[in-house]
Amino acid sequence: MNARPRITARSWLMIATLAFVWGGTFLVTEVALTGMSPYWIAASRIGLAALVMGAVWAARGFGLFEARPAPPQVLSLIVIGAVSSAIPFTLLAWGQQYVTSGFAGVSMASTALIILPLAHFFVPGERLTWRRVLGFVVGFAGVVVLIGTQAFDSSGSERETAGRLACVSAAGCYAISSILMRRLPGIDAIGLAAILLIIGAMISLPLAFAIEGWPVTPTPKILGVLIFLGLVPTAAAAFLRVLVVRTAGPVFMSLVNYQVPVWSVVLGALILSEPLPPELIYALLLILAGLAVSQYGPLKRLFASARMNGQTEDALKAPQSASRT
Repeated sequence: MNARPRITARSWLMIATLAFVWGGTFLVTEVALTGMSPYWIAASRIGLAALVMGAVWAARGFGLFEARPAPPQVLSLIVIGAVSSAIPFTLLAWGQQYVTSGFAGVSMASTALIILPLAHFFVPGERLTWRRVLGFVVGFAGVVVLIGTQAFDSSGSERETAGRLACVSAAGCYAISSILMRRLPGIDAIGLAAILLIIGAMISLPLAFAIEGWPVTPTPKILGVLIFLGLVPTAAAAFLRVLVVRTAGPVFMSLVNYQVPVWSVVLGALILSEPLPPELIYALLLILAGLAVSQYGPLKRLFASARMNGQTEDALKAPQSASRT
């Protein structure tokens, strides 16, 4: 896909929705961990999401590529399926055993910084500029401020270095999958979301069996949590992510990584009565400033378009008012 990324009001709404959904996923996952192991949580949510999106895809006739794909494009599809869910989920599940939660959060935010140079070289229309670099660095600083001193604290584990590498590698997986997804030729968004989840399930389910054996039978509460994880932050969010990457581009999509920690903290305060950190307002200001600086051009065009639409509506109403008088 070589068309220039198109960032619209719909694009902003989609990444805001994704940030809210993924920000709340941490709370739901904590509940799931009380009754199921991490590898089976990942495998269950991917597997259920694959079934749901596969059913929707089947109802639409299994359409995928607009034209017959070349072998390298089919290979890219397989790689994207692996590095967009199964591999990073597994790396995070393993790595978070040995690192602080703060470091894991910063690692996920670093996805945006990893995408910047990759997109510059491999995605048309995603040129690296000083404004983008400045905006992304400011946004990343906001995430670090929000997480606080625990962002780079040591867990004291002997495998901490390996755990940190696993978390950063997971962030790299998300970056690479976004770049490859954007470079695919014309493709149906629902079909793409479905096939990526199916590939992810084909990897994560055998892996969970190999590492943890048969899963325990979940209680009704845990089963409900797993169903939610599969339907909302995995299936629905996978479809939204495909739409954003394919239309607005991977760099724009990566902005969600700065918003997720904010929603995670806010929802923790609202639902679990966790204290709001005093740094929240400063972190939010930095993140919003980073978004504004890095997306200055698209925001300027968006507001200009809104003004033009408003002027057009006023111009159309004026003759009607005159004729009535």
